[in-house]
Amino acid sequence: MDDPLNVIGGDRTVGHAWAAQWPSDAVDETADERLFGREQDMDRIRQLLAGGARLCGALLLLGDPGVGKSALLAQVGRRAAAAGVRVLRTTGMPYDARPGYGALARLLRPVADRADTVDNADNGAGSERGGALAIALGAGSGPSPEYEAVAREVVSLIADLSRDRPTLLIVDDVQWLDRPSAVVLGLVAHRLTMDTGVGMLCAAKPGVESFFDHSGLPVHDLGPLSDAASEALLVSRFPALALRVRRRLMAEAQGNPLALLELPVALTDSQRAASQNLPERLPLSRRLQDAFASRVTALPAATRHLLLIAALEDSGDLRVLRQAAVGRCDLKHLAPAERAQLVQVDDAAGRLRFRHSLTRAAVVDLSSSDQRRSAHRALADAWEAVPERQAWHLAQAAIAPDERIAGLLEQAAAVAARRGDAPGAVAAMLRAADLSPEAGARARRLAEAAYLSAHLTGDLRGVPGLLEDARRAAPGSGSLVAALAGSAYLLNGSGDLDTAHRLLSGAIALVPEPYEAADATLFEALSTLSTVCFTGGRPELWSTFDDALGRYPEPPRLLAFGRNTFGDPVRAGAGDVAQLDAAIADLVLEGDPMMIVHVATAAAYLDRLGGCVEPLERVANGARTGDNVVPAIKALFLLGNQYMHAGQWELLGRVVGEGLELAEECRIPVLAWVGNFLLAFRAAARGDLPVARNLTDQMDQWAGPRRAEGVRAYAAHVRAVAALTDGDFEEAYRQASLVAPAGELPRFNPHALWLVLDLVDAAVRTGRREEARAHADAVRAADLGRLSPRLRMVQSAVTAMACDDLEHPGLADALAVEGAERWPFDLARIQLYHGERLRRAKATGKARESLSAAAGLFTRLGAEPWAERARQELRACGGLAPAPAHPGAAALTPQQWEIARLAAAGLTNKQIGEKLFLSPRTVSTHLYQLFPKLGISSRAALRDALEQLLTAEG
Repeated sequence: MDDPLNVIGGDRTVGHAWAAQWPSDAVDETADERLFGREQDMDRIRQLLAGGARLCGALLLLGDPGVGKSALLAQVGRRAAAAGVRVLRTTGMPYDARPGYGALARLLRPVADRADTVDNADNGAGSERGGALAIALGAGSGPSPEYEAVAREVVSLIADLSRDRPTLLIVDDVQWLDRPSAVVLGLVAHRLTMDTGVGMLCAAKPGVESFFDHSGLPVHDLGPLSDAASEALLVSRFPALALRVRRRLMAEAQGNPLALLELPVALTDSQRAASQNLPERLPLSRRLQDAFASRVTALPAATRHLLLIAALEDSGDLRVLRQAAVGRCDLKHLAPAERAQLVQVDDAAGRLRFRHSLTRAAVVDLSSSDQRRSAHRALADAWEAVPERQAWHLAQAAIAPDERIAGLLEQAAAVAARRGDAPGAVAAMLRAADLSPEAGARARRLAEAAYLSAHLTGDLRGVPGLLEDARRAAPGSGSLVAALAGSAYLLNGSGDLDTAHRLLSGAIALVPEPYEAADATLFEALSTLSTVCFTGGRPELWSTFDDALGRYPEPPRLLAFGRNTFGDPVRAGAGDVAQLDAAIADLVLEGDPMMIVHVATAAAYLDRLGGCVEPLERVANGARTGDNVVPAIKALFLLGNQYMHAGQWELLGRVVGEGLELAEECRIPVLAWVGNFLLAFRAAARGDLPVARNLTDQMDQWAGPRRAEGVRAYAAHVRAVAALTDGDFEEAYRQASLVAPAGELPRFNPHALWLVLDLVDAAVRTGRREEARAHADAVRAADLGRLSPRLRMVQSAVTAMACDDLEHPGLADALAVEGAERWPFDLARIQLYHGERLRRAKATGKARESLSAAAGLFTRLGAEPWAERARQELRACGGLAPAPAHPGAAALTPQQWEIARLAAAGLTNKQIGEKLFLSPRTVSTHLYQLFPKLGISSRAALRDALEQLLTAEG
């Protein structure tokens, strides 16, 4: 008989031709069949099964439970079958009690008739069925054959099958194959070592012993999905999931597809919509329990005890585990869990890590409440030197109220809040309230939990209930923290500024004097009050704040200088500015998200946000992990503020879009207006006037009933810029004057600093020379230039603009300010004014230089109306105006083309995402990237831009 290996290798014309005829889109998968993020894995499988000099026709997929091995095998099978390949499948069964070659029989059942032929031919048995394979499958009689003989006949069979049609063997869960099948299929896999018409694809869980010999076979590790693929999968299958819920599920699933699909199933509708808080430990569905708990239950008792301690202690510190396990077991008992690849132990770092968070969850789920309390008590003893960690474990072990534990837990909550763990801080404070034996303490801690929810996590839904519980616990015991929680709820919810102001003012006035600088609650109350005063935009609101500062022997430095640099920056002194600069320098080591936001807020109107970018980005990451949502929203908008002045308008759109999505989900409109202002300003400067008009109308509609003059100042600023862009200088002057009348820089009106250039420009162009001079005089009298280089540039510029002398050096001085390029929109406008003056003064050479520079900057920013104005001036003085950038200069990627086409057709980001299996945020990011490529700034211009581009390329 011929060697089956030679038989297989003899027909090179067939070879792995099936691999070439198996395109990636051979099958139109349904939504349920589509795999996300597995393109590279599919390519790897195709390459290895296609054969080659150093490759073979068998491949083993290794992957953790739920990672998608079976789904990948199924898709490979569908695509191969669609390409005309014969696909034979079998799967190992963990509880298959049937004797013999059960898995092999399932594999060969579709070709049983061919198996008879091969047996007869190979054994010379004529019509008798006595071959080794026939006996193995129960279709023949005789003594039990050797595994080698069965393997030879299987190879002979599939070689024969492959002569007329390429064949692919798919074997799933090889670790559960019955022993005879496992041994034989292992032998078969090792015989497929040449370029043949046969491929074999197997899958197994790592760390599980089996009789399938895969030594020497090519192995492909199937890893977790990327964040983008995880989000796409969740959005596709569960489009109604709230953003924060989706992020929590992604964090728990760690890229495991089964977890991504099953975790939402165990949630209620209200939990999916984020109208009800998610539990600390997410419930596991039966499928997840089966996938992650099965290997845990097989471990020795000592190992499970160690794993429970590790699961309840998230540090993974081996010293802590050893100490907590004293008397019960030792770290050597981790070995079975390591062999099962449930945990990884890094001896050098002294750390233990669960390979998957759901293994940790399964360990906890499999324990009893008494076992968990015992483990927590042991961990509390181990953390005796670290009170905040000890407090949490003591609290989890407690079954009755205990003031000592409640007090320790309250301190732990404060530590958690300062380091950015807002959900942990809320959970600790609620548990502290539960453990409070005294009603007053319980009420205060419930109010503190309400404040943390409203002020940090953005979860406003439970605040009224917590405050009502606090009132019932101790009727009539109103406290500053309750007032702080209530005002934060009013401010972030309905935006009732006046009620929030009264509530805070009254509670602050009741605090015994003298005020203590170390009182964190009082500090936050006054910080919140300053936000209310700023948003209200009425100077009289600040009197309560100033009265409170006067009650400190020495007020907290941030409150003192922030009151001036943020509340009334025109009158900020040199000491205030110096303290602000010192505070910004200290942010590099600051870990408290709210402190970073407080400092950055104090820096905004003095053009110092550039020094806060890295700390603000750290805070913004809290939005992406689901923690500290409110500080993260504020940080995103402060970053947008920096990008607005710095001319990084594409980055502005990205961070503001993320912030607005969060603000909408949390239903915090008072924060959203900052983001809307930034988008409206960019739209106004770029000439997208309908967008600017729509956003400013929304601002006024919200601000009017609430007397939110700060928001109305945003709207007036945008309308002034829009009018200047449109050449309506009369309207620009009227809008700028609404914020600060000509010649005045009112107290507690920080936004007036951002409209100095606009007001003087509009006054000059409408012939209001006296008003322009009055405002320039007010700017010089206040010496705004001392506050920042940008304001020094603006001060020099408006001084010259208000003067009749065409040769006044102020504009040249403004352009010479060191670092002027950091504010490109202001710089380009001053270059434009300078060029206009030089042209009228007949200095055409210098005029062309200034105007050309202005046109270039405006074009880069996408401020096309301003760029065209500069080009017109350039042509008027005999210069060659650069042509505007071709809208198709930067080619769109295929995905961007599709997104642009759908957006132009009127689909929303969510609808586009559903069609393309992308998250709405990814769609938004692509739109922000493609707008500048097309030379536009809004969706409204997409259709025309695409038509122009297609015409130009046609």
